[in-house]
Amino acid sequence: MKKWFKKFRAKFWKIFKWTCIIFFGSSVFFTILYRFVPVPFVPMYAVRFFEQISDDKKDVVYKRDWVPIEEISPHLIQAVVASEDQRFLEHWGFDFESMKKAYKNNQKGKKIKGGSTISQQTAKNVFLWPARSYVRKAFEAYFTVLIEVLWSKERIMEVYLNVIEYGNGIYGCEAASQYYFHKPCAKLTKGEAALLAAILPSPLKSNPARPSNYINRRKAAILKHMGYFPQVDFNKKEEEKPVKKKKKKSK
Repeated sequence: MKKWFKKFRAKFWKIFKWTCIIFFGSSVFFTILYRFVPVPFVPMYAVRFFEQISDDKKDVVYKRDWVPIEEISPHLIQAVVASEDQRFLEHWGFDFESMKKAYKNNQKGKKIKGGSTISQQTAKNVFLWPARSYVRKAFEAYFTVLIEVLWSKERIMEVYLNVIEYGNGIYGCEAASQYYFHKPCAKLTKGEAALLAAILPSPLKSNPARPSNYINRRKAAILKHMGYFPQVDFNKKEEEKPVKKKKKKSK
């Protein structure tokens, strides 16, 4: 009996060890890969697709078009930061102050809020499944650390805006802009950008082209908050300072 148990334990730890090595190696590999190339597919797309085909009332829709951050309106970047994560440029993936506030609100029985940062949402959307659980939260924390270490804030924002869900089968800001406003994302106005940011908490229930009173109130709040902190514009390059010519010394 003891020999059998020892063999089982040795085999178990061997499998566990190699599972951890493969998981860690593959997660680092894909995180580094996605630092440079567009993310081709995320688990949420498959989940939503099967939800669509299993629901006779829903049409099967899949609209997605990856664009570089240079082709994303600075208004939209500012709007999602104002709406989702105002300390985005300051934190290292986790906003503990917002998480504490969210926990207190949830304890009081108010509307449930997650307190997740844009980095956490990006990690969840790219690498994980949408269902809530403590296991998923643990993996989310791991991948959040990975992308904060291996990606720049600019890359995190670029991936976030390109994979985020904006409606039934509509993914990424370019597809959303074309679908709702019939224009490229680069040409979004401040108001349109605020509307797209306003639907992010419930993209399947809201339509920015036909906003409800609630979405209009969120839009107004986002526009107000957009003026509270410095402009977040990754497209804005520093102006080259003119090189001063040295005066020739007179002989």
